[in-house]
Amino acid sequence: MIQKSIAINECTFEDIKTLQEISYNTFHETFAHMNSEENMKAYLEKAFNTRRLEEELSNPSSTFYFIYCNEELAGYLKINVNEAQTEDMGEEALEIERIYIREEFQKKGLGNHLLNKGLEVAKDRNKKKIWLGVWEDNVGAIHFYNKVGFVKVGTHSFYMGDEKQTDFIMIKTIE
Repeated sequence: MIQKSIAINECTFEDIKTLQEISYNTFHETFAHMNSEENMKAYLEKAFNTRRLEEELSNPSSTFYFIYCNEELAGYLKINVNEAQTEDMGEEALEIERIYIREEFQKKGLGNHLLNKGLEVAKDRNKKKIWLGVWEDNVGAIHFYNKVGFVKVGTHSFYMGDEKQTDFIMIKTIE
């Protein structure tokens, strides 16, 4: 068995082009086969354009982390607190807005590493719960989150281009 080295580093403004590339790639790999080409293109251009990513990176209530496997960029995590959360979950909550892993690195435990990073940050900031939204059709992700202790508590709308989709809101209490 080959030993794998894992590193998680906080993203900076110097990483914006890399963040944009991995955002496009991982989102497209994960969701393109379940959405129209037009809606996928519209979403990618809106969510991951340079100006939008600059705004997100400059927000002190949002943080991005890259994960590397054997020194190769494998994915990233985006967390939000306070007003940066996509739903008002209060001061005691931390949102995991994105855990995106490149296809060739999936099923290697990297999602767990990023989730643990989110939990570590939440504990460091004295948060009582961690939450996320996951598309109702993303069965694999829902199974993963259930397995690690998240519970569905509601739903919210997510727009993929002009198509309204439903995300499950899932919460885990921090112990």
